[in-house]
Amino acid sequence: MNYGTFDDAAREYVITRPDTPRAWSNYLGSRRYGAIITNHAGGYSFTRSPAEGRFLRHRYNAVPMDLPGRQFYLRDRDSGDFWSAAWQPVGKPLDEFKSTTRFGPGYAVIESAWRGITSEATYFVPLDQDFEYWRLRVTNPGSATRKLSVFSYCEFTTEWNLIQDTLNLQYAQYISDAVWRDGIILASSCKRLPEDPQNFANHDQSRWWWMTQLGGTIAGFDCEREKFLGVYRSYDRPEAVERGACGNHEHFSDNGCGAIQSDLELAPGESADVLVLLGIGQGPKAKSVRAKFGHVAACERELAKLKQHWHALLDTMQVKTPDADFDHMTNVWGAYNALMTFEWSRSCSLVYTGDQRDGFGFRDTVQDFLGVTGMMPDAVRERMVLMLSGQDSTGGAQPEIRPWSHAPGKMKPTPPHHYRSDDCLWFFNSVPAYVAETGDVEFYNEVVPYADKGKDTVFGHLRRALEFNLTRTGRNGLPCGLLADWNDCLKLGYKGESVFVTFQVRYGLQVLADLAAKLGKPKDQKWALAELAKLDKKIAKVCWDGGWFIWAIAEDGTVFGTKKAKEGKVYLNTQCWAILSGAATPEQTDKALAAVKKHLSSEYGVALCNPPFAKTPVKVMRAVLFNPGNKENGGIFSHTQSWVVLAEIARGNGDEAYRYYRAFMPAAQNDQAEIREIEPYVHCQSTHAPASKKYGRSRVPWLSGTASWSHFTATQHILGIRPEIEGLRIDPCIPKSWPGFSVKRVFRGKTLHIEVKNPRGVSRGVKSLTLNGTPIAGNLLPAKLLKNGVTIVAELG
Repeated sequence: MNYGTFDDAAREYVITRPDTPRAWSNYLGSRRYGAIITNHAGGYSFTRSPAEGRFLRHRYNAVPMDLPGRQFYLRDRDSGDFWSAAWQPVGKPLDEFKSTTRFGPGYAVIESAWRGITSEATYFVPLDQDFEYWRLRVTNPGSATRKLSVFSYCEFTTEWNLIQDTLNLQYAQYISDAVWRDGIILASSCKRLPEDPQNFANHDQSRWWWMTQLGGTIAGFDCEREKFLGVYRSYDRPEAVERGACGNHEHFSDNGCGAIQSDLELAPGESADVLVLLGIGQGPKAKSVRAKFGHVAACERELAKLKQHWHALLDTMQVKTPDADFDHMTNVWGAYNALMTFEWSRSCSLVYTGDQRDGFGFRDTVQDFLGVTGMMPDAVRERMVLMLSGQDSTGGAQPEIRPWSHAPGKMKPTPPHHYRSDDCLWFFNSVPAYVAETGDVEFYNEVVPYADKGKDTVFGHLRRALEFNLTRTGRNGLPCGLLADWNDCLKLGYKGESVFVTFQVRYGLQVLADLAAKLGKPKDQKWALAELAKLDKKIAKVCWDGGWFIWAIAEDGTVFGTKKAKEGKVYLNTQCWAILSGAATPEQTDKALAAVKKHLSSEYGVALCNPPFAKTPVKVMRAVLFNPGNKENGGIFSHTQSWVVLAEIARGNGDEAYRYYRAFMPAAQNDQAEIREIEPYVHCQSTHAPASKKYGRSRVPWLSGTASWSHFTATQHILGIRPEIEGLRIDPCIPKSWPGFSVKRVFRGKTLHIEVKNPRGVSRGVKSLTLNGTPIAGNLLPAKLLKNGVTIVAELG
């Protein structure tokens, strides 16, 4: 069953049935002013931080999951009948109420029809602004005049700190108010305190926001939640809407809201617009914004600018392949998902509150660069420097970077037993990817401070990261897992050894050795190769179990992921990274991937491990806390799926690689939405594996390392359009059934037109390569030959 379709021409996903299995969402705005909106107009808004800057309220894990949001209620003044511009919250019967939602990059449009009235509600945050637009166009297509009232509604927080507003009611319900001045609702929290713009997270400062409405006749307002909704009502039947009039109540303590009433009279065939502007600032700012942006022409102009901005980013790479689902994701939604994950890390969604992850989680953010470097290299560079400055002088990392409080060179170092072992090792994937995309080799020589003290070049930061792991080893000489490696559920003891991190270190040593050779650093190259040789001996001695690679070794000597194990016998990550790091021999590669297929593979993806844990002590394997087949306990963890694809590509198996890729590709499950339940246009954190009673269910959409890794894998390894320092390599690994594909790629400011032909039905191997008809030896296009508008043709064989 599907609930919508992909509109590639408009770069939108169109929800054609409003009763989606769960509320489906989209993102608006930027880190300056951000918002989430659902197909029911649910969600919330905030400035800078969803934990410290929340001014529209959202109740997590409520039913429904997304309300109150930003609503328009419409009421027929003659009959008294009322409905909402989205299907929810009023919830009129769907045999008569018709609604579609169009989600595009940075905006949402909800179209509805009820008893002779149609409406179109458009929501977005203009570029580089501190406010959002809600535009409602109401049309009377009938033959009789209609008298309508439109009520806008949103619920204000009392304290911008999420936890204070949600839990500390004996405090937060007494510090806010909202007044009506000159057609504007002015809301405030702690207004008698001074502002503290240099300390954003300081709760004890005044905060201001505002709301105004234009269109029709402004007939009333309400700023007190209970006065608008009623004490014993909810969002489906507000008292003010039912009686047909706001009560003009200002807010003083308790719970505030923003509700404004516009009365309309529409002749047959007539349309009218109601425009809401909601933003940050005091009265003068509100009046200034209203004067400049408070008209339909400005709204349309700003929406056009917003679309142009996002479409320009997506235009960095556009593809045409035999698989329309792959194209949906690669051209629009996979790329946009990666961009949103880069923007928000793991801080805001209908699941993530921001309280536990407010800012940039270190290991997450460093991986998030991979999928967006081609689209926004300057922003990646800026944030990469920020994250490098979050590395301690020990070589380990601060667990989270909060830009508004981060002070490089002045941070307290992370306590030794709080270090994660994988944090800085992800730089060996992301930093070379940035340099390859831009050709900015000098970036390796840029000096960046450490978080606590001292400074070094970017190259020096990379070496320090390896030294951190190589000086923290266990009894077998393998790198320790420390507080955790990638798998937060793995508690090996501080001296327990992570085989996954061992392979990451091997990968990093090889990268550093190659970089040192290119940068003319023979001593560093010699050191890296010597450490690599020593590590390889330990890997050969300890890590292979005969049919696959082991998982880890606990501090007490317990080995996880062996043939003898009853639980967690095969672990996905070590099989993949043994191959990606170059540690696995060809024979080991074949056996390890055969084990993955036999023990872990399923219709909806590859389980993280199998069998799930049930009796393993929780002090070592916290995954046992999760139900079998969920998350780290044998669930299909989406982040890891691309690593299986990359491992199959490493041995040239394009058919198997693509089978794995389609298994977790959201668009490929558009017609199984009743099973997957979440949005079919974005990736998720995990899916229930066969061991679960809810096999196929997916959860935690949008913000996941899956987004960047999958887009990186699709573009640079399946399609094989891969930047290198010297130029652009064409190295596809595709299904044998594909006759070819075409790509438009912007590389270092030049637009390239690439056609790949596969007349012999192979998966990999470029037989010939031409640039504007001139043959090129090998499959690397030198950067100096790449001019704007050139045509590149590669033939596989």
